[in-house]
Amino acid sequence: MKEIIHIYHTNDLHSHFEHWSRIRDFLKKRKEWHVSEGEDVFLFDIGDHVDRWHPYTEATLGKGNVGLLNEAGYDAVTIGNNEGITLDYEDLNRLYQDAEFQVIVGNLFSREKKVPDWIKTHTIYETKSGLKVAVLGLTAYFFPFYRALGWNITSPLDELKKLVEQLKNEVDVLVLLSHLGLRDDELIAESFPEIDVILGAHTHHILHEGKEINGVMLGAAGKFGNFVGHMMIEVDAVKKNVLSKKAQLYAHDHLPKSEHEDGERQHWYREGESLLGTEVANLEESLPAEWFKKSPLPQLLSDALKEWCKADCSFLNAGLLMEGLNEGPVTKQDLHRILPHPINPCLIELSGAELKEIIKQTFNEEWPHLQLKGLGFRGKIMGEFVYTDIAFEEDKQRIYIEGEQVQPKKTYKLAIPDMFTFGHFFPDLQRLEKKYFMPEFLRDILAWKLGQ
Repeated sequence: MKEIIHIYHTNDLHSHFEHWSRIRDFLKKRKEWHVSEGEDVFLFDIGDHVDRWHPYTEATLGKGNVGLLNEAGYDAVTIGNNEGITLDYEDLNRLYQDAEFQVIVGNLFSREKKVPDWIKTHTIYETKSGLKVAVLGLTAYFFPFYRALGWNITSPLDELKKLVEQLKNEVDVLVLLSHLGLRDDELIAESFPEIDVILGAHTHHILHEGKEINGVMLGAAGKFGNFVGHMMIEVDAVKKNVLSKKAQLYAHDHLPKSEHEDGERQHWYREGESLLGTEVANLEESLPAEWFKKSPLPQLLSDALKEWCKADCSFLNAGLLMEGLNEGPVTKQDLHRILPHPINPCLIELSGAELKEIIKQTFNEEWPHLQLKGLGFRGKIMGEFVYTDIAFEEDKQRIYIEGEQVQPKKTYKLAIPDMFTFGHFFPDLQRLEKKYFMPEFLRDILAWKLGQ
C-alpha cells in the first residue's frame, strides 16, 4: 500500500511579515485538507523566523513570532543564528516557553553542557500506517558568538553522525531541518545517504523542484516568505521503505489573498512601535546623521563604541545610521528605527603595522557608495567611515592614534562593528583574536551614551 507524507516548510522569514497572513492561511487550509483526506502532513520552519529589525520582534524579543507560528499550526522548528545569537542567554531560554510545537536542535547545549529543557535533539513521529519518521535539526556553528553568550554549540556534522547512527535502524524515514546553508547540505547528502530529505535554510537558496544528491532530496524556500516549500515523500506502508520524493515551491503572490492581510501587517508594526515607547534620553538639540560627510550622530556612536569597549581607537561606517535624532525625547523605538541592525561591538588587539593596513583599507573610494547586504547590516548603503582617535595627514601616509603616530610594533585595541570581522571587507581581521560584546547591539551602546 502506497501513501504520501506531506511536509510544508518555510525558512529565513527574518520577520518579514508582508506575506505572513496569506502563508498562515494557506498552511492552515492545506493541513486541514490533508487531514480530511486521511494523509499525514507536517509543518516545519527551518530557522531565522525571528529578526530584530522588525519592531514587533524587537519589542517582544521574538515571542510575537512564536505566537504567529502557534497560530499557523507548526509541528516543529529548528533555530537559526538570528534566534540563537541575537538574544541574550535568558531571553533565548524563555523564547519558546509558550510554543505549541517542538524545537529541534541537535548541536546546542546549555552552560552546563546539557540539552536545554526547551530543545529536543530529534523527534520521532508515527504515521497513520505505523511508519516512523525521525526529524533532526541542526543550526549554524557560530562558535565565538554562542560562547560569548554562554551557550555551548558543537560541530553540526559531528552531532549528525551520532544521531544518524543512533536512528537509522530505528526509523523508516529520516528528515533533517538544516540551518547550515546549501554547501553543507550538499556535503551532508554526499556523506549521509541514510537521510531521505534535507530541508535547508541560512543561505537563502531557492530550489524550485528540489535537488537530489546521492539519493537525498534537498528542499529550500529562499527568504522573507517569498515561497512556501512542499515536500512529498511517497512510501510503501507495508515494506516501510521510501519509493520517491518530490519537491515544489509555492510563490507568495500565487497564494490566495488573506482577507485582513494589510491590516494585520500594519497592526504588527504599530504594536511593536507602541511597545518600544519607553524614553531613554531627552536631547537639547538635534543630532543629524549624514552618510557622505561629517555629522554629529555617527561621530557620537563611534565615540561610544570606543568608550564601551575600552579601546584606543574605533571606526564605523556612517551608513549604519538610517537617519538622525530630533531635539526632544528619544525612545527605544527611535533608536531601533535608526539602528535596526543585530550588530554587536567588537574589540581586536593588533600591532601598529596591522592597524595601519586596516585603516588604509577604509580609504577605498568605492566603499561609501556600496549597497550592502548581509553581515547583519539592515541599512541601505555603506557611507563614509567615521573615526575616533584616528587621524591622518592629507596624503594619508601618516596615521595617528590618540595624537601619536602609529608605532609598527606597539599593540593597539581597535573597536569596530562586528560585521567587519567576517572577512568580506577586512580579510586580515578573521585570523586575529576578537572579543565580541554580547548581547549588546550598537543601539544599546548609543542609548547608554545618550543617557550619560
